[in-house]
Parts: sequence; C-alpha cells; structure tokens
Amino acid sequence: MKILFRIVAAVLFFVFFVFALKNTQEAALHLFLGYEIRAPLVLLLLAFFMGGTALGILAMIPTVFRHRRDLTKHKKTIATMAQEHEAQRLAQLQPPPDGVVGR
Repeated sequence: MKILFRIVAAVLFFVFFVFALKNTQEAALHLFLGYEIRAPLVLLLLAFFMGGTALGILAMIPTVFRHRRDLTKHKKTIATMAQEHEAQRLAQLQPPPDGVVGR
C-alpha cells in the first residue's frame, strides 16, 4: 500500500511539474482602479490555490473548536456516569446492615 501511494504521488508530481513547465507564459491579472499584476500563469494559479486553501482552513476553525468543546463535555459526562455506575456496583456488593432481612 505504501508503494502504491508513493507511485501515485510521483505520477501526480510529474503531471503537475509538466503542467507548470507548459504554463510559463506571462499572464495579466487586471484588478480594480486600473491596477494590473503581471506574472507567469503557473505562479498566479499557485497563489490562488494557496489563498483558497488558507480561506478554507480559516472557515473550518470554528467548527473544529466547537467539536473539541463538545468532545470535552462528553468526556466529562462519561466520566461522571462511570463514577455513578461504580458507586452503584459497590453499593450492591456490600452486605445489608444488621437486622435487615432481604427477600
């Protein structure tokens, strides 16, 4: 499985490397107020890919923190339930006090 993963990674690297070599022509990105950025097409694509990845990660942060908070709350609830269960089990194991007759 590890070898298959490395083969797929090598093929993808080769494909993206050839894509980068084929797209070295200069491209112009026209912005607001007459501003213009000129750079190789592959660098513009890489910059927008990295920007989109960063925005995606930033969008996920609140969800991740909410899940972590919920997980902590659930762990505390489970610990409390385990303590209650252990106390009930110990109470059942103790013999009844003197003078109490069980049915």
